[in-house]
Amino acid sequence: MSSPPSWPIGFRVVFLRAVLYVLFIGAIAQGAYLEALYLPDIRFSELGFTEFTQTLVLATCCAMLIYTRQVLKVWPTVTLLLLGFVAASLVREQDHFLDTYVAEHIWKALVALIVLPTLFFVIKHRQRFLDEFADYSNTFAFGLFTAGVLTTYIFSRLYGRQEFWQAVLEDSYSGTFKSVAEEVVELLGYSLILIATLELLLLARRVHRARKQAP
Repeated sequence: MSSPPSWPIGFRVVFLRAVLYVLFIGAIAQGAYLEALYLPDIRFSELGFTEFTQTLVLATCCAMLIYTRQVLKVWPTVTLLLLGFVAASLVREQDHFLDTYVAEHIWKALVALIVLPTLFFVIKHRQRFLDEFADYSNTFAFGLFTAGVLTTYIFSRLYGRQEFWQAVLEDSYSGTFKSVAEEVVELLGYSLILIATLELLLLARRVHRARKQAP
């Protein structure tokens, strides 16, 4: 079923969301700042604010995507692909705990168990996916999701290269600098994905209501 061609929202709503998103991004930056100042024993470790928030953000994204797909039933193939990607990222973020308390490299097997069936389903229903993607790709949510992925998986990896920080810091280099730079940028990328997923959910609610009101 094709979605309506547009789902307009008012300026006040857009302005309110923009303010909330600014506050949210500011809050995560402040959280990393306070972690560095007041949590010296666990800062930027698996138990620190940054790593914990990454996990919380990804888990929240998974919950919103499940709701969008299973309850609102909007773009189910696209949301399944997004869910598979985010769920795999969530598992990857738990690699330390899984390697330590379950089995070494078990997270890779779990990621494969998420990604492979998801890709199989999407490829099997590729025409449905393309039809849904034609609508989704023209939304703010898609652009922001793409920005989050590029920030997390491209920019943070390049920005966090050891050779780069060794060249910048020279004799003052410590692996901590590299880790902090990479993890904080990762958190920013995941936060963009969170906002994109929320935008997708809100859009899906409007599409859902429009479908119910359609004759």
